[in-house]
Amino acid sequence: MGAVKGKRMPRAVREQQMMDAAVRTFGQRGYRAASMDEIAELAGVSKPLVYLYLNSKEELFTACIRREAQALVAAVRAAVEPGAGVPADRKLWAGLAAFFTHTAEHPDGWAVLHRQARTHGEPFAAEVAVMRDEIVAFVTGLIDAAARETHSEDELAETDVAGLAQALVGAAESLAGWANETPGIGAKEAAATLMNFAWQGLGDLMRGERWSPGGGG
Repeated sequence: MGAVKGKRMPRAVREQQMMDAAVRTFGQRGYRAASMDEIAELAGVSKPLVYLYLNSKEELFTACIRREAQALVAAVRAAVEPGAGVPADRKLWAGLAAFFTHTAEHPDGWAVLHRQARTHGEPFAAEVAVMRDEIVAFVTGLIDAAARETHSEDELAETDVAGLAQALVGAAESLAGWANETPGIGAKEAAATLMNFAWQGLGDLMRGERWSPGGGG
């Protein structure tokens, strides 16, 4: 351990080490239970050095949320091919597959975003809300493009598109947590489950086939 501490590293590399250790500790232990001593030991640095670079436990946790949120959003955006030539269902599939692949490959980061940050109030919940709003806006664009691609006479209202995007993102968030805890469920299986659930329903809506409670409600 002493050899690791004695090495001179660029600040960015050292900070990355500490952030990696912090995400792992917060994700597995939770914000309250995690200690700066644990994080420093896992990163191979002294506790004063963690405080020197990242000031406080709250600021460290906030930095972890921002880093993991940015990485998740970037992964989803990068997976979806731009351009009118790509069918809407392929774009949505690519986005969902990227989302579930990223959350499966970074379970501690997803635990920080989906569980820890949301359950400890402000300012952490607000940081996650920024990420969620960005993903919802992106998905809203995908659904809107899909609706326009069908050239349906019964166009989806703006509120329908917005509501569907919220529902799809919420379902993806819950499903990712379940998939990470369920043996045998990989990213593609989770993405296919949600794609089948969502796309079939979207297809009916775009054809103007709406469910209603009718006379039996």
